[in-house]
Amino acid sequence: MRGKKNLNTNFMYILEALGRIFISTLFLFEAIRKFFFQDDTIEYMESFGVSELFFYPSLVFELVIPILLIIGFKTRIAALAMCLFTLTVSIIFHLDFNNHMQIIAFLKNLSIAGGFLIIASYEAKVYTLDYYLKYKKSN
Repeated sequence: MRGKKNLNTNFMYILEALGRIFISTLFLFEAIRKFFFQDDTIEYMESFGVSELFFYPSLVFELVIPILLIIGFKTRIAALAMCLFTLTVSIIFHLDFNNHMQIIAFLKNLSIAGGFLIIASYEAKVYTLDYYLKYKKSN
């Protein structure tokens, strides 16, 4: 019975790591897209009243914080930061509830923010740098 429990536990750790990877992929992809289509992105941002000054910080944020989530470093802080970022983006860019696609985008982002809250609510798991550093400190 003990072997089965360890197998199930390890499987859950793998699922948790995959979840962090999957939820981060969207933001990494968007950062890469922003990098290659800077003018289009800045024009889009400015059409919503967002200054060009926010372009590079948002690009770096969407690249660095998801990587921290994937490797599991400062996982709770990174997840909370991504939650706030996602909610902020939703409020700025997706509040046109007369447009069905904007409603879908808003709800998608709300769901993603919920995923980040779930990640933030748990202690560091085995497949995170946080867990490794915590374990290494205790030995």
